Amino acid sequence: MFSALPGRPVPGPYRSLFTDRTFRRLMPVFALSDLGDGMSVVAVAWLAFALGPEGGRGALAGIAVASYVLPGALGALVLGRWMRRLPARRLLVTDAALRAVLLGAVPVAHVAGLLTPPVYVGLLGASSLLHAWGKAGKHALFAPLLPAGQRLAANSVLSTSLWSATIAGPALAGLLAGAVSPAWIIGLNAATFAVLALRAGRTTLPRTPVSPMSGGTQRGLGVLRRQPELLGLLLVTWVFNLAFGPVEVALPLFVSDNLGAGAGLLGAYWAAFGIGAVIGTLALGAARRLPLWPAMLGIIAGHGIGLLPFALTDTALPSLIGFAFAGLVYGPYSALSFTLVQDRAPADSLTTVLAARGAVLLTASPLGAALGGFLLDRTGAPVVLVGCGALMILIAPAGFVVLGLYGGRRRRQRPSHPPAGRARCTD
Repeated sequence: MFSALPGRPVPGPYRSLFTDRTFRRLMPVFALSDLGDGMSVVAVAWLAFALGPEGGRGALAGIAVASYVLPGALGALVLGRWMRRLPARRLLVTDAALRAVLLGAVPVAHVAGLLTPPVYVGLLGASSLLHAWGKAGKHALFAPLLPAGQRLAANSVLSTSLWSATIAGPALAGLLAGAVSPAWIIGLNAATFAVLALRAGRTTLPRTPVSPMSGGTQRGLGVLRRQPELLGLLLVTWVFNLAFGPVEVALPLFVSDNLGAGAGLLGAYWAAFGIGAVIGTLALGAARRLPLWPAMLGIIAGHGIGLLPFALTDTALPSLIGFAFAGLVYGPYSALSFTLVQDRAPADSLTTVLAARGAVLLTASPLGAALGGFLLDRTGAPVVLVGCGALMILIAPAGFVVLGLYGGRRRRQRPSHPPAGRARCTD
């Protein structure tokens, strides 16, 4: 983590962030909960393999991965009437507390002998019900505290925390899986969310505007529809996440069946991905501007290229290098996306816009994971992984065409000069 003390070699865009007391207090617990979720990247699928019947392990793993994410979209859609009026801190604390309780029930049910596949999937699904709102609260928390020029750096630090956890979390889970049941690893994740809920609940923040208007998530979707950059980005990101979903299910089977290895190597794959992502994210945070759409679509194509070495199954080295490259090019994606939303969305609608965006995106990767799980029971993991990479490569040129046509049509319908106070997007 960076230091804000004088004389330390801290990159310029990040230095001023750590002079903010709230940012310094909350970043450690954000990093801790990210570490817990990083461990669950391995534990959720690995426990599903242990619980699933022979011949149906892939399907159960896909359903488990989907249930860990997908209900968050439902929560964003149906609970907007109540959740949208809560301040960002309350959203964050409520989501963290719910995940702490329900994920903590997984090892309890395991010890009691009650952890059947339906119970497991039910606990994972219920734990994710408010997660879109929790993530919206996390990213909306600092928007009113930081000047616009610092938001990209702040989002880069948050993304760096996430990707650092992708290095340490799966590696730690891979080591622990050799000694304890994956159910206990999920229990450790629950403990990190409990710490987050307690710390964030005791942090005093300035009051932020809460929208008095009705509409909830629907209002957020309305804002997205009126912004061509945001809507185009949402569409492209949804397809990208759909293409990545099967990877989360196929990778464990690739490690166990094709390479004949255990959870330790699976953790190494995710660690390699995370190392690449941290490097890519920090490189973005130190940059002032990037051409947005070419960068976004180039990231997707580069990510797909990184999956092609999974066609080689004699050794892990080519696919490890490819997965690290995929992480390297993917790293800046989240920070760029959230910064664009923060710049374009009205301040009093930021949490609803982020929740609506999260609700839409949360449907993509779980659907891809579920589809990948069923495909794995009918074909091999290398075929699924390489197929995902090929689909991502095809998304890039298709995205240029769709965004070009849509953006041109919207520009003809709007005045040539942007409204006052609105940041331009680099094309």
